Amino acid sequence: MKNDLDNKLILKAFSLICEKGEKSKNGHFFEGVTAYTDFDGYTLFFETKGVVMSFGFHNTYHLEYTSEREKKDFLKKMNYIVNQD
Repeated sequence: MKNDLDNKLILKAFSLICEKGEKSKNGHFFEGVTAYTDFDGYTLFFETKGVVMSFGFHNTYHLEYTSEREKKDFLKKMNYIVNQD
């Protein structure tokens, strides 16, 4: 897969979602994206309609999505979150 997201963007998005988002039992929710970590805080997760992204070891990420459109919308959303700061 082409590297669609910069590692710094992913980390900044996670930080902003946790900072500005509404806290729930599932993580933090902001601008349609839920962000949370695994039990040890090592792997970051982002979820939105139709997309789940994990980010962890060696700054690698994995995107699971049900359609190409949902993937594009997710990538736009991540950029939007970071660029509105």
